[in-house]
Amino acid sequence: MTIVKAHEAREVPNPHGVTARALYSGQGAQVIMITLRPGESLKRHAVPVEAIFYVLEGQGIVQIGDEDAEISADHLIACPAHTPHRFRNHGPADLRFLVIKLPGGADRPGMG
Repeated sequence: MTIVKAHEAREVPNPHGVTARALYSGQGAQVIMITLRPGESLKRHAVPVEAIFYVLEGQGIVQIGDEDAEISADHLIACPAHTPHRFRNHGPADLRFLVIKLPGGADRPGMG
């Protein structure tokens, strides 16, 4: 069994210059917790794998492809592989979310 205290996990360097903590890295997935302080944002970028984002706290705007949406706690956002995306914190408090990167695609068992 592995238990990780998210706020004590090691920080990982990233091209966005924001707080990112590695929570899990295995063959089937990678989980990172991102914290955007008020006014911070991720640079628009794409990754070669499917990504799922789960908002833990705060408010912001997510852009997936050409679509923008307001997000807040308990929202789950799916992003296809190779799709440009970014997050912006426009709220008065930190925006904290999980990034779950998954290899493969819809042909994986249990995925539709």
